Amino acid sequence: MSSSLSSAEPRGSRPKRFLSPASIMIYSALLVAAIYYLIPLYVMIMTSLKGMPEIRLGNIFSPPVEVTFQPWATAWNSACTGLYCEGIKVGFFNSMKILVPSVILSIIIASVNGYALSNWRFKGSELFFTALIFGAFIPYQVMLYPLVIITRQLGIFGTLTGVVVIHTIFGMPILTLLFRNYFVSLPPELFKAARVDGAGFWRIFLQIMLPMSLPIFVVAVILQVTGIWNDFLFGVIFAGTKNFPMTVQLNNIVNSTQGVKEYNVNMAATILTGAVPLLVYFFSGKYFVRGIAAGAVKG
Repeated sequence: MSSSLSSAEPRGSRPKRFLSPASIMIYSALLVAAIYYLIPLYVMIMTSLKGMPEIRLGNIFSPPVEVTFQPWATAWNSACTGLYCEGIKVGFFNSMKILVPSVILSIIIASVNGYALSNWRFKGSELFFTALIFGAFIPYQVMLYPLVIITRQLGIFGTLTGVVVIHTIFGMPILTLLFRNYFVSLPPELFKAARVDGAGFWRIFLQIMLPMSLPIFVVAVILQVTGIWNDFLFGVIFAGTKNFPMTVQLNNIVNSTQGVKEYNVNMAATILTGAVPLLVYFFSGKYFVRGIAAGAVKG
């Protein structure tokens, strides 16, 4: 009888309570952090949907009494961004012309670099990798004057091509590190088996490594999209007045000293400028975390 009772007792560890003190503290901290970061976005959205008479009342947290999308239309089509009053849409298309080729070129070059440094060791490869990593930590400001001289000599200063080249160069070091660490984490037997079968450099890369590298490619895309889209320094220096990206035009709108401050237009322009990286994070956040974990620095 006693043996049957003992066999009926539950086994294993006791299930944890959902509302344990530790979980309450964690969720409370996450809730406070979420509110802290969402309040400015809420204020921006509410302000962008109000007219100026309602904004002057000073109730920034109250929802709009009368919703209007005119500030959004003004910010997109006719806001003054310096010498021109063509709206922030011009900067949007300039930013896209900079973003797409910069992301594609930097990721292609960095992925090949990381693959070569992880599987095709050559004499001086460690020195080359060290130099690349060292380049990732050089402040951009130190390189501005030499870059101005170089781009001017090449005839690409004040053009979108010059900005694309600069973003591609500065994106390679950190992306090479990510790809190299990711490829190192893959089973080396795959590479050795392909070599035994007679596969060469490009065949192994295109047919074996690339299909397995979606997470790290997503990480690279997110890093480059946010970094290039949010860039102000390179855009204001190297793009030229007619090629200013969206961030530079946003600065010109918000810091304009002429006319009446239209806070609703400023907020609408700010949301439009930040929409692209926000959407990228929203739709690919889980891949970003997965890729960062897979591409972490390994010994």
